[in-house]
Amino acid sequence: MDLVALHSDLEELLRDLAVCLRQLVDFDVLAFVLPRAGGQAADIYTVLLAAPGAPPSATSVESVTIPSVHETRLASLWAGQAPVVLSDIEGERDYPEMVAELRQRGKRSSCLLPLSTALRPVGIIAFASPEVGAYDEADLGLLQQVASQVAVAVDNVRHNEEALESRRQLEAERDHWRTLLEFSNAVVTNIELGSLLAAITPNLRQIVPHDYTMVALIDDEGRRLTHYALDPALPAGIAEVIESSDLGQNALLVEALASRKPLAADPRQLPKVPEPMRRRFAAVNLQATCIVPLVTPRRTLGALWLGRRDSAPFRRHELDGGFQAAGQIAIALENALAFAEIAALKDRLARENVYLEDEIRGSHNFEEIVGESRALQGVLAKARSVAPTDTNVLLLGETGTGKELVARAIHSMSARRSRTLVTVNCATSPAGLLESEWFGHEKGAFTGAVMQKVGRFELAHQGTLFLDEVGDIPLDLQSKLLRALQEHEIERLGSTRSIRVDFRLVAATNRDLPAMVADREYRADLYYRLNVFPIRLPPLRERPEDIPLLVRYFVQRYAKRLHRPIDAVPRETMNVLCRWSWPGNVRELQNVIERAVILSHGPTLRVPHSDFEQPAAVVGSPRTLEEAEREHVVRALESTEWVIGGSSGAAARLGLKRTTLVSIMKRLGIARPKPR
Repeated sequence: MDLVALHSDLEELLRDLAVCLRQLVDFDVLAFVLPRAGGQAADIYTVLLAAPGAPPSATSVESVTIPSVHETRLASLWAGQAPVVLSDIEGERDYPEMVAELRQRGKRSSCLLPLSTALRPVGIIAFASPEVGAYDEADLGLLQQVASQVAVAVDNVRHNEEALESRRQLEAERDHWRTLLEFSNAVVTNIELGSLLAAITPNLRQIVPHDYTMVALIDDEGRRLTHYALDPALPAGIAEVIESSDLGQNALLVEALASRKPLAADPRQLPKVPEPMRRRFAAVNLQATCIVPLVTPRRTLGALWLGRRDSAPFRRHELDGGFQAAGQIAIALENALAFAEIAALKDRLARENVYLEDEIRGSHNFEEIVGESRALQGVLAKARSVAPTDTNVLLLGETGTGKELVARAIHSMSARRSRTLVTVNCATSPAGLLESEWFGHEKGAFTGAVMQKVGRFELAHQGTLFLDEVGDIPLDLQSKLLRALQEHEIERLGSTRSIRVDFRLVAATNRDLPAMVADREYRADLYYRLNVFPIRLPPLRERPEDIPLLVRYFVQRYAKRLHRPIDAVPRETMNVLCRWSWPGNVRELQNVIERAVILSHGPTLRVPHSDFEQPAAVVGSPRTLEEAEREHVVRALESTEWVIGGSSGAAARLGLKRTTLVSIMKRLGIARPKPR
């Protein structure tokens, strides 16, 4: 037993066992039933002893494999049942798997014993003799001792074989994943479709042996193949054939894409390929092909074609390897397509940015601030003086006086003009969202924050930040704004990391900030921080000499935009417009002219005089300007039945924003009368 325990090959062990055991037990055939895979199958080894006097090497071993032993009597014997003595196997029916083989070899009796170690059952050993009754109960003691030693020897050899097989599988798997990793590294470093095929082919052939490689993508409409990468060894003209063929004509490709699994095809299935393509495949003696869909979680991109010159079919592990490689190729292709799309978008945005910057500089500089009055020229002189500095500017004035235009002009004349002017309207967002608008937030900072957001203050880095309607900032946010202005540091909502920001501040308001400070509605320290260089923009009623210039400017502008041949403004119309107090200032005048251009159908501007039948108070009138403004706003509200917003509301009629009109109503104490 010590000798046989040293064996590493099962058949050599069984041959030596038979020779050794012949000295202890009378038999001329020794059989072993060795289940594997938990009994799902079993190997039956039959050891045929050599004739007397022949060398031990003449002893032969034959083996067959049978399916599961669980449904047979062998299962209970394998599990440790007591040995079975078959005195005469001629009429034996319980063990047909063993008896049929022994009967064919002329054996008449047999003894079957379980092979078990302390750790597990190993199998069954059977001694057979051509004589009837060669074994009886008296022989079982010796045979069981023999079986226990044989079990250890057989288990050792099988354990070594299983370990070697497991090691071979691990090494093969390691090599497979190493090759796949090298393939992945070669693929992901290429972001251009043209160089992708040259990068993948060498490593891909280590995963799946083949002769020809082709990558074909489906166009955006899903009807044709395009953006293909071809193996240089393929025949000339294959690209034109692929491009001209309809996707629906290629039954093999359609089948593979529909199943989203690899599809192997032999020459018998090639008729499913379009005839022009099949002729070119025949020119290179293509015998077998494999089509692997290129699929990502988001879409189906196309297919990977692998071809062989020999007729050896693609085996299952090759298809699996090709499918894994195709997954990496699909990701690389999607990245390459995304990169190309992003590059195209960047070029487009760069062109649009240049265009918009030119438009802003040309349309929102002083060229659009129309007027020659002394009051307006004083404003522009101050803007020219402060623009080259980084000093905070506070623009004061009623709504519609052009505060944003002045802010843009200051930015365009500053050293920061090459950077962004970021505008924040502090009156349009609820207080809970205004902080997020200013400083941004991290993902998960609050309900609905599904992704990180960069705030306006951070976007204005190295540029100009324009805070419009700064007088409408809630009191609880004023301290946070003050800290950001003082420290030039912000923190996104949900973050504890400070972000350094460098911006030039321009603020604007139509509110009376000193009065708000006195009423404790506005922080004094924030007001002083903003009010470094105040510029007051005069309302249109304080520069009536600019009204004719503005009227002609807006008539030309909207006549050109709306394709109306208007070239004259009647004197009476100009007089009516000059007498109006314009509580909505330039914005109201702009909207009135645009509406008049739309309504005019000839070369002369037509303005409905009925809208200006009750001119507001002018200098010398007993009414105050505030009373005139209040009357004008109330009349607009009454004409719209107190509808404020919308295209036909009072705010649109006055040329104001809805939030601005609400602010004016609060300032003037205007409220809708209660129904009687």
